[in-house]
Amino acid sequence: MKRGNAVQAPKLIILGRDGILNRFREDHVKEPDEWEPIPGALEAVAKLNHAGWHVVLATNQSGIGRGMIDMASINAVHLHMMKLLSAAGGRLDAVFFCPHTPEDQCACRKPLPGMMVEVGQRYGVDLKNVPMVADTLRDLEAARAAGCLPHLVRSGRAALVTEAELAQWTAAVPQTAVHDDLAAFARYLLQRDAAAKAQP
Repeated sequence: MKRGNAVQAPKLIILGRDGILNRFREDHVKEPDEWEPIPGALEAVAKLNHAGWHVVLATNQSGIGRGMIDMASINAVHLHMMKLLSAAGGRLDAVFFCPHTPEDQCACRKPLPGMMVEVGQRYGVDLKNVPMVADTLRDLEAARAAGCLPHLVRSGRAALVTEAELAQWTAAVPQTAVHDDLAAFARYLLQRDAAAKAQP
């Protein structure tokens, strides 16, 4: 998109995967049949797309580094995910993932900001304007480290924490907005955009 001679950066959202788009599994998603979408999540991505938002995935996939899943399998899982998204009218612009274990001490595994920094560089966006959707404190910390706008959904691992723990998370990462699930986040963002457009 161009404005005069300048290129306008896209409206971008960064999502985690497990617990946000699909149900979290302790044993990792190892094959396409194990990737089960959370109700309303795929439709939420489609609504965001139709409103002009570009959506990318940034996900830790340590099952690769642990030998629980290989690249062919993760590619098959993501192809399945993309097909389901397409059937719902949505799409992801890109999938960024960290294959490392914590012991690898890489720069890309959340809560470090490496993947988000790469996303910002790829798309030419200032991360301070980019919402990042998380379902764990670790991912909220990654959003904070990258300078993204932190959003928490309670459809994944955050559904299991107490209100006291949730309060600790939001105190640790100020400005965190909390939503029931990705559909609720999408409604929030689209209502915010509509209200901003209505301003004189």
